[in-house]
Parts: sequence; C-alpha cells; structure tokens
Amino acid sequence: MSDSPSSASAPGRLDALRARLPDTRREAERLLDRIVRENRFTIAVLFPLVGAISLVGSAEGWVPEPLAFNPWFVLFGVLVMRSPLVVGVLPALDRRAVGWISVLVAYTYAIELFGVATGWPYGTFEYTVSLGPMLGGVPLALPVFFIPLVVNAYLLCLLLLGPRASNGWLRLATVIAAVVAMDVVLDPGAVALGFWSFGGGAFFGVPLSNYAGWMLSATVAVVTLDRAFAGTTLRDRLRDCEFMLDDMVSFVILWGGINLWYGNLLPAAVAVAFGVGLVRADRFDASLFTQWR
Repeated sequence: MSDSPSSASAPGRLDALRARLPDTRREAERLLDRIVRENRFTIAVLFPLVGAISLVGSAEGWVPEPLAFNPWFVLFGVLVMRSPLVVGVLPALDRRAVGWISVLVAYTYAIELFGVATGWPYGTFEYTVSLGPMLGGVPLALPVFFIPLVVNAYLLCLLLLGPRASNGWLRLATVIAAVVAMDVVLDPGAVALGFWSFGGGAFFGVPLSNYAGWMLSATVAVVTLDRAFAGTTLRDRLRDCEFMLDDMVSFVILWGGINLWYGNLLPAAVAVAFGVGLVRADRFDASLFTQWR
C-alpha cells in the first residue's frame, strides 16, 4: 500500500519550513530586525492608538465584558509595543547583561511587593484593575511594564547627551530625571483609567512621595544598566538601529492621548516633550504617520 500524496509530501514541507528558519543567533536577529522594520507603523502607531481608545472605552464603560480591561489583551498589546526595544537590545545581550538584568527584575518584584505591603517608597497604593496573574498583590508581568520604561529613558538620554554620556554622574542625573518625567506621564493616566489607586494625591491623584520612590528605582536601574552594558556594543547598536526607540513613540501616543482625554494637560505636555526629544535624537520617523494615506 502506498502513502497518500498528502502524507508523502508532509516531510518535504517540514524540511522546507526548517530550511527557512534561522540556524544561528545572528540570522535570528536579522529575521527579527526585518519583521519589526516591516511593521513599524502597526507596532509604533496603530497599536498605541487602538490601545488608548480601548483603555478609555473600558474605563468609560463603552467596552463590554469580557473585553473591558481584558488583562491578556493588555499584556499582548504591551508585548507588541515593546518588541522594537527588545529586538533592538537583543544583539547587545551577553551573559553579563542577562545576569544584571536578572538583578533588575528581582529588584522590580522586591520593591513593588514591599511597596504594596508597606506604602514605601511609592506611597500607599493598590492595583484596581487586573493586569494578569498576581503574586502578593503585584502583577507577575510587572518587569514587562517597568524595565522597558527605564531602558527607553536610558537609551534616549545616551542619544541626547552624545559624548557627554561618558560622564557617569551626568548620565545618572539625566536618566533619573527622564524616568521620573515618564512617570509624570504614566501615573496620572493610569490613575485616571483606574489601573491603580493611591487613595488621592496632590498631582492628578498621585502623591508627591511616589516620585521620590521613582528616583530611588531609577538610580538602581541606571547603576544596573551601566553594569549590564559596560562596553560600546549597546551604543553602537543604538546608533545603527533606527527603530530601537519606537516603544517610546508608542508611549508618547498611548499615555499622551489618555492624559489629554482626561484633561491632564501637564502630563500630556510632558509626553509631547518626550516626542520633541525623540525628534532631536533623530528617532521620531514622521513617515510612520503617513503610511495610512
């Protein structure tokens, strides 16, 4: 009895598929570069626009259950928007970098768990919307939300400072200021959406002590990233990879738009300032916004 044509061709299809898959890390990196580069508009513009509309719609009761604030949809959208940063950093990752980033991941969980339990250093707060599986009142996906934020600030400051970035104290101060400024955008928007609550605060529902906590975490992050990427590999990659800060473009669109909707004009203006920084760093590709025409 002979095999059917479909079963006989199955091994051939598998061989063809395997032949198309990358064999080395460098080939995999080139493939991921191409995927991100060919989908920049979808990732950096369309996803944050849809995200802002769906999050506001969820908060306003326009989106029905189970779609409203669906944690898996939120996490999927965040992962897609993070992909340019992840793919951009990937060639600079070695065992040293992975080790230090693991330290930063551990710190992220530890400080958040401590903060939820004690109210220090961010102030008393609680998550009021599910962001996926939780551990001790903290989302398991927390590093996906926090670490890219500080890495984006770190990379943008490297570009804006140029040769002055070699000054460790200047680099530290600049990145801390950038990280705190990003939280000036993030927290008021998240509080307005109902993602989490501080129980009131002087700055759009956020206590000023929260920003002191962010200064601490930003300091830890900068010291850790400096040790993770001690050589020039990351800066060389940043110079050559045009999409590496597209995640920050998404941040400006998503959280700037949400703050604008809720009348948080100062946070929205800070988001615009980050957009200006991206333009000055030559990392704001205006052609992304004309591809729909």
